[in-house]
Amino acid sequence: MCGSIAYEVDKIESRMAHCHCSMCRKFHGSAFSTFGEVKVDNFRWIKGEELLASYKANNETVRRFCKVCGSSMTFATSDDASELIEFSLGTLDSEVDLHPDAHVHIKSKVSWCEICDDLPQYKADRNDTKEV
Repeated sequence: MCGSIAYEVDKIESRMAHCHCSMCRKFHGSAFSTFGEVKVDNFRWIKGEELLASYKANNETVRRFCKVCGSSMTFATSDDASELIEFSLGTLDSEVDLHPDAHVHIKSKVSWCEICDDLPQYKADRNDTKEV
């Protein structure tokens, strides 16, 4: 939002999701957050990396945000060996020709937000074989 931090992505992976978990809602101050995935090798900070702050949640996930304006930047699972970084799609300056393909953590969805699309809905994450 403030322009203090910038990153480049060479290739965004095809999976993008609207996450309805309580942590994403609180972190973004909205009904859900929308994240894209990128391989670690295809992501780099080009400006302001020293201005990133981190919040490590009880479940060991790490959320990074701008110290200046508070913008949510990235999300990482507790698995340090992960080859993927999730990033807030709202931080992109350019359009992408990809679209979210799922709603995750629907069991935590707020009652005042109605899902009005036909995307698959998972009670928890995509590993949860039970769609809503």
